[in-house]
Amino acid sequence: MARYTGPKTKIARKFGQPIFGDDKSFEKKKYPPGQHGPNKRRAKKSEYAIQLAEKQKAKYTYGILEKQFSNLYKKANATKGITGEVLLQLCESRLDNVVYRLGVSNSRAGARQLVSHRHITVNGEVVNIPSYQLKAGDVIAVREKSKSLAPITNALNSRREYDWLVWNNEQTSGTFLKTPERVQIPEDIKEQLIVELYSK
Repeated sequence: MARYTGPKTKIARKFGQPIFGDDKSFEKKKYPPGQHGPNKRRAKKSEYAIQLAEKQKAKYTYGILEKQFSNLYKKANATKGITGEVLLQLCESRLDNVVYRLGVSNSRAGARQLVSHRHITVNGEVVNIPSYQLKAGDVIAVREKSKSLAPITNALNSRREYDWLVWNNEQTSGTFLKTPERVQIPEDIKEQLIVELYSK
């Protein structure tokens, strides 16, 4: 399964945001990496560099590699609606992201692993494809034999609520009510810059 496996704090420092989740190392050094530290004078970025950085931030945030992300953009561009918003909605509708949003895992990387290791079902069927696109009404659940796994029970103790998802604690399952609106998506991503980059 293709995924980013490099240093995470360095990437988070590059964008100035803890895009991989809670990170104690990032909290200590919130400035960009480099031997001259926070006092280094940095050249003004070009328009292209700003657009590229925004695309990279979105990719790392959702844990999607270049080819997958490019395909998502093509799909968003061919869909009715505002391309940038549709792109983020497609990212939010991925199974690994929804498992993370439901609170079954503390990180998207952890959610991706749960999916690929066959701990998650969709509408009663095991789905081990992290990029699986969910539709309104789909029910995402933890497999019966996986409910007692420590990473899952620990994550569920600190889960957050989202308007487009409903969680049933007794069943250890959640329902994907609808695709979230842009204003509901909490990620700090300027999607219009990504559209401008791909439109060149």
